[in-house]
Amino acid sequence: MSRQELKSSLWLASLYAIRMLGLFLVMPVFALHARTLPGGADPAWVGFAFGAYGLTQALFQIPYGAASDRFGRKPVITAGLLVMAAGSVLAAMAGTVTMLAVGRALQGPVRCRRPSVRWWPIRRRTRTAARPWP
Repeated sequence: MSRQELKSSLWLASLYAIRMLGLFLVMPVFALHARTLPGGADPAWVGFAFGAYGLTQALFQIPYGAASDRFGRKPVITAGLLVMAAGSVLAAMAGTVTMLAVGRALQGPVRCRRPSVRWWPIRRRTRTAARPWP
């Protein structure tokens, strides 16, 4: 593996580790935080707020793929990151469980493009022979 390929691999591993850290840091305290917000006493709303992420992820798998085919990966990834940033800010600033659910719902579709984001930098910076896949 060349120096550039090693650097790209470490960069990608770091991004993935930070993403997983962020996801698993939120899980244990999500319900506790939601209880402090208006509407947080209802377990159904708290569950929906947490699950909105997965729901929108499932709903947007095919549209993201079609958009990527039509417009290319770069614009779709860029738009997805902007939507993710908006959803993250909205979820962080949420004053109610409903707004928290909307923020989480905006974060979900971005998860659809994760495989392209994960492998795209590696494909661009590595030789085919150095990859474990074709």
